[in-house]
Amino acid sequence: MLIIDHIRLGYIKSPWCAMNRFLPVLAILISLCLAAGCTNAPVAQPVPGAPAVQSVPAVSISATPVQYVDVNGLRLAYREFGSGEPLLVIVGFGVTMEQANETAIAIFASKYHVYLYDHRGMGQSGAGTGTPSISLYADDAAGLMHALGHDSMHVYGTSMGSFIAQELALSHPERVRRIILDSGSYSIQVPEMRYLKNYLESYAVDPASPRGQRDEALAILAWNGTWDRLPAINKDVLLVVGTDDTITPDILSVRMAGQINSSWLVRFRGLPHAGGGVAPAEYGRTALLFLGTGESVVPAPGVPAGASGVSP
Repeated sequence: MLIIDHIRLGYIKSPWCAMNRFLPVLAILISLCLAAGCTNAPVAQPVPGAPAVQSVPAVSISATPVQYVDVNGLRLAYREFGSGEPLLVIVGFGVTMEQANETAIAIFASKYHVYLYDHRGMGQSGAGTGTPSISLYADDAAGLMHALGHDSMHVYGTSMGSFIAQELALSHPERVRRIILDSGSYSIQVPEMRYLKNYLESYAVDPASPRGQRDEALAILAWNGTWDRLPAINKDVLLVVGTDDTITPDILSVRMAGQINSSWLVRFRGLPHAGGGVAPAEYGRTALLFLGTGESVVPAPGVPAGASGVSP
């Protein structure tokens, strides 16, 4: 597992970095932990004279044409930005394309061909007839990739989108390259998720709730989770989370990183749930670093998959 703690300043040089080099990402501290279960990283100091992060061309989501494609018996609405290797952005509960952070999308699109879409029943996508489930949303994501002519994509999933991304990697591993799980969890049933669970239980039975969001709430509540299956994810995975996240607390990402051998863990100090909305530059640049590196985290010899040293 690779532990990265952000302090949101400038370049960081860490004596714990295995390659002992500067990493040109805003506010990043790297320490390598090659034995599964490592959860603490030392605090480094900012390097004086670090260059500023270069700006990227702005994007306008509302000004970008909506396109449609048939997937699993319904029409999914999507937009695309930039060029390069494909990156699928999977949004969270109750979110549509229009609510995605334009700064983050612009940063992604500076290096990648970004696809942003509405889940079934949300925004401008059709509702379909299937029973709502996280697995069904993952099937939609896999079908979207195929319909767009790509065998596989990098995947960035936030909150509920990270649940979908996990199921996508487990059910359709051939469709996934590198994965970013932002503000994630491996189950809705663990005590740390009680706030979200209570909210969704109320939301799902409220007759005033829009159908698409009600379906998403029901899907999350019915989700069996991934804890026992996480070691089967054989992709490079980046987990990002804010230390002030009260919806999917950072301890959940720490545990998940211990279950996934080829994992990177980034904790943003003082940021809330889905902190990319507060600090899109930091989140976006960190994603570019992860997606652009050709390196994988290799577990120490003799450490079996899933030997996290923590309990779910």
